[in-house]
This record gives sequence, C-alpha cells and structure tokens, in this order.
Amino acid sequence: MSKLKNAVIGQSGGPTTVINASLAGAVSRFFEIGEGATIYGAVNGIKGILREEFLDLNSIFSNEDNIDLLMQTPSSYLGSCRYKLKTDSDEELKQIINTFVKKDVGYFFYIGGNDSMDTVMRLSSMCEENGIKAIGIPKTIDNDLPGTDHCPGFGSCAKYIATSISEMALDAGCYDIKNVLIVEIMGRNAGWLTASSALARNEKNSAPDLIYLPEKPFDEERFLYDIRQKLLTRDTVIIAVSEGIKYANGKCVAEDSQSSAVDMFGHGQLGGVGKKLELLVKKRLGIKVRSVELNIPQRCAAHNASMTDITEAFNCGAAAVDAAFDGENGKMIVMKRTDKKRYDVIYTTSDINSIANNEKIVPDEFISSNGNDITEEFIKYAAPLIQGERKIKFDNGIPAYIKR
Repeated sequence: MSKLKNAVIGQSGGPTTVINASLAGAVSRFFEIGEGATIYGAVNGIKGILREEFLDLNSIFSNEDNIDLLMQTPSSYLGSCRYKLKTDSDEELKQIINTFVKKDVGYFFYIGGNDSMDTVMRLSSMCEENGIKAIGIPKTIDNDLPGTDHCPGFGSCAKYIATSISEMALDAGCYDIKNVLIVEIMGRNAGWLTASSALARNEKNSAPDLIYLPEKPFDEERFLYDIRQKLLTRDTVIIAVSEGIKYANGKCVAEDSQSSAVDMFGHGQLGGVGKKLELLVKKRLGIKVRSVELNIPQRCAAHNASMTDITEAFNCGAAAVDAAFDGENGKMIVMKRTDKKRYDVIYTTSDINSIANNEKIVPDEFISSNGNDITEEFIKYAAPLIQGERKIKFDNGIPAYIKR
C-alpha cells in the first residue's frame, strides 16, 4: 500500500478569535485519518508557500496539550498575509505546485475569507491536474461569505460586541445628564457585526438605542432627528454604527478621515466615522457626547469567545480534511441549519467559484423599515451563535496561549 500524501495548511487575511480552532480541527482530523503522513503549516499563508517556509505540525501538535491551548489562542498561529496571486502570469501557481510536488503534498487547506477563497479558486484547477485537493475553510468576523449560513469568527466577535455595548451602557447611564455614546464597529460593506450589537438588549437594557448599517444610506439630518427623539424619553443614547456607512451618493461618511492606502486586493483602511459623528452631534446638539472605536479587540478577545463558534470552527477544519479525503477539490466548507425550531448545523461543501470575490450583505428582512435598527428576525438568526463559554486556562493571572 502506497504512503498517504502529505498536506499543507495556511491561514490568511484578518485573524479571528477562532481561526486557530479551525487549524486545530484540521490538524486533529488529519492525525486521525492521515496514516502517518505529515501536515505542514505554511508560515504567513500563501507567501510562506512561495518562500517554502513551513512548520512540521506533526511534531508540534502530537502533544494534545498544545492542541488544547491552540483552541483558546487568538490571532493566526501560523501567521497571516494579504497577498493576491499575480493574475498576469501562472508562474506563481506553477511555483506553488512544484513546491507541493517536492514535499509530496496531496492536500491543501486554506483558512480565510473572501480574498483567501480567491487564492483557493485560482489554485484549484492546477491542483486537480496534479492530483492535489484544494479546500477552503471559512473564516471572517464580517460574516460576509456567501453560501454558508454564517462564518466561523462572527459569533465570538458578536459576543464581544454585545458584551461591550452592555457594559458601556451601564457606564454611560450612571449620570443624570443628557449624553450620547457612539460606538464604531467593524464592517466595510456588510453590517453583520454592527447588527449584532442588538444582542446586548434584555429586559433591563435597551442599548443600543440606534443602529446604522452600510446596507442603508446614511442621512445626517435624520441621524440627528433620531437622537433628539430618543432623548425625549431617556438621558443616555447609545448608538452602534458600522465603520463603512455611506451617504446616498455612495461616499463613505468617514471618507475625509480615511487613509488613501489600499491593500493588494484594493481594500482601503476604514475608520474614523465615530469621531466624525461625535463632532457632528457636539456641534449641532450641544450635549455631552463620546465616541468609542472597538477596533482590534473585536477579533481577538478569546477570553470572551462563543463556545458555539469555537466548536463550529473546529468542525469546519475537520470537515475540510474529510472533504479532501473524499476526493473533493475547489470547494469551501459551509454550514447549513437543519431545524427552524432547534439550532443545529450540518457541514457540507460549496463550489469555490460561487464564493470567491462575492459578499453576503445583511438582507432587508433583518433591517428595520426606517433603517436605524434591526428586526426580531435578526435576533433569532444571531442569538444561537454567541452561546456558551470555554473554560479558559490561565497562566500567572492571564489566559495562556501558544505561540510559534
């Protein structure tokens, strides 16, 4: 019987709280069915493959304690990148395939979002010609990958946002003066994360009082009107706003405060909308107002991760190995709900060509008719994704992590 082929796995794009859980799932499953073959970790994603920089994951994660630590470690253990393969030539593709052949690789797994799936798509044809199976493992806090009910990383980020909103509402609401708190949340074109702020609401907390997503045009006068109306019945108004909100003409509200720099995929760096709206409220309404940008903690707060998200991320990694061993190629692992009354998902695959370079935005049925809130349908969709907590291991008072 011939020896089973080796595997390469990489991580790409912005990290999430649970991207390493997907790595753990893939590595663990490969150990179970790989019959002694080696799974290599590409250092810094596709750039590491081009540089032939690999880690022998067999030697690192044969220790189950390391796998356990990986499950609670944020960021990308293997290192990440934002690198677009050259489109004017197949030289890089051929270089990657030659490296795979040299290392006797038969399986390639790539954990990432929209741009990473573009990499899987571009490699899959040449992989197939050389007997290599390429499978994408979804990852994005933005929850904007089409074809899957939701994405690993979103649930934990949503849990952090809802937690932060709940805590900030208590802080801002302890004074008996009129005041406004604007919370800027990640989201370029899709407002899933900002919508998740509504998960903070319960019988004792109404915050956030207003929610603005990039899916609906933003109007400054309506924004100020909304705040005035809320202030008629309460002293404190908490506002959740996506960093990517746009005017009716398509211009980003924060455009004047943005950097002109873009990454290899043409994405500009957003940020600053909270501060801009803070100055607008201060000037026009003349009341106390603060803005907070949640920023990087949204995607790395592993101490507050959703156990549902951790488990599903792990299972997506394991499902990718199963799919490759079943002979699938050019696919991404997707999750589908199986029951409308009780939350549960199955793991299957979808053609990478229908996913790469596409975005799933928040649908109209999840957004209120006046565009400044979300609907109960969104709560039903998102609430199951933030459930449960992992028992965190601590070292000298802070969570223990694994680092390469």
